[in-house]
Amino acid sequence: MDFMLDSQARKVHIGGMNKLPAETRARILHLLCEGQSIRATVRLTGVSKNTISKLLVTAGQACMAYQDRTLVNLTGTRWEVDELWSFVGAKERNVPAGKKHEMGDVWTWVALDAKSKLVGAWYIGDRDVEAAMFFMDNLAKRLTNRIQLTSDGHAPYLQAVEGAFGADIDFAMLVKIYGKANEKPGRYSPPECIGAVKRVVEGKPDKSKVSTSYVERNNGIIRQHCKRYARLTQAFSKKVENHVYAFALHTMYHNFVKISGAHRTTPAQAAGVDSRCWEMSDMVAMIEEWEASLDGSARPMSDLQA
Repeated sequence: MDFMLDSQARKVHIGGMNKLPAETRARILHLLCEGQSIRATVRLTGVSKNTISKLLVTAGQACMAYQDRTLVNLTGTRWEVDELWSFVGAKERNVPAGKKHEMGDVWTWVALDAKSKLVGAWYIGDRDVEAAMFFMDNLAKRLTNRIQLTSDGHAPYLQAVEGAFGADIDFAMLVKIYGKANEKPGRYSPPECIGAVKRVVEGKPDKSKVSTSYVERNNGIIRQHCKRYARLTQAFSKKVENHVYAFALHTMYHNFVKISGAHRTTPAQAAGVDSRCWEMSDMVAMIEEWEASLDGSARPMSDLQA
């Protein structure tokens, strides 16, 4: 179950569906981007669950293709990376025998520009060395300059960062020390962080800026705005493809539509990727042009891209 921000990712042809008015599409996508589940969106709009699900797939594919093409030549100098747990179908411990290839825990690897708050690269799959290497290679090819990178203490980053950047990076790990996990019955409560060690791995990172605070805060925003990522939810993904498309839609909204409080601009504006703040109508227009092109990785969107 591996996906990354890449225009060569798996595509599903959506055909034969009744096309909703652009205003209705915009409303549905806005609700999904603001944390509503598909069933809640059905109740709020009166549109069928099947139609909303098909729109999510189409929008997700279009958002993946558009961001793969535009999130390049990034100039941010300080990046934070982290992995976010979720599941598809059932949590790993509850997956029936013979279903391990299509259900269970999945991890979303996220790279965040600490200054602009742009999500510049992401990958959905396992939490092993191979996944880390795919993720870091994808980030490296989108950058134009040397960066300072901070990760948590997850060991696969060591091999992955070296493979993607070699010595051309200032890399440090923020290794957190946790107390005992809360084993009392009831709502989820993570173990308390009782300390952290800044470990320089490569280059000369500025230790005062070795942090994963921004990317961890972004993890919380993902759980709030993408219902499938909420820890205690019945809106979890049933198919890994739909999980990926929902995240692609979320990152498009985060990068191009949602205004960041830090800059009063979108992350894409702050990072120099786009010169304007998108409306949901702009996203719908981009999706419809992608549909018309039949190949979301081939046709330029000059009237939308600044």
